[in-house]
Amino acid sequence: MAHMFLNGQAMEGGPFHHHLQGAPLVQKTRTAPGYRFFSIRETCPGLLPDASVDTAIEGEVYDVPMEVLRDELLPTEPAELEFGIIKLDDGSACFSMILRRGELERNLHKEITEFGGWRAYLKALGREA
Repeated sequence: MAHMFLNGQAMEGGPFHHHLQGAPLVQKTRTAPGYRFFSIRETCPGLLPDASVDTAIEGEVYDVPMEVLRDELLPTEPAELEFGIIKLDDGSACFSMILRRGELERNLHKEITEFGGWRAYLKALGREA
């Protein structure tokens, strides 16, 4: 099993939540401060570690079986993201998807850090989470 921090469409109630195959929710939490947040084609978010910012992003941690991670969840992630390890607000480490190296320089992704989470961003757009 792997603890996986989710901060987008696979969170509880999201359209990709079924890819977790029933993996249990461990906690609703936030990243530690130090992350920027981007919208990838208005379909999913991406984290970017950045020690110069004092922002934490909301999300959920699930205990995901490795096979589910490999076969169900990771294959659905967009090419702009890569598998990584982040720091949570309690100081612990956790797997998550982060903006792939070089993506920021492409200037294609809208920064949404100010919203503090995907659900708040979608709400500002008038969309459901």
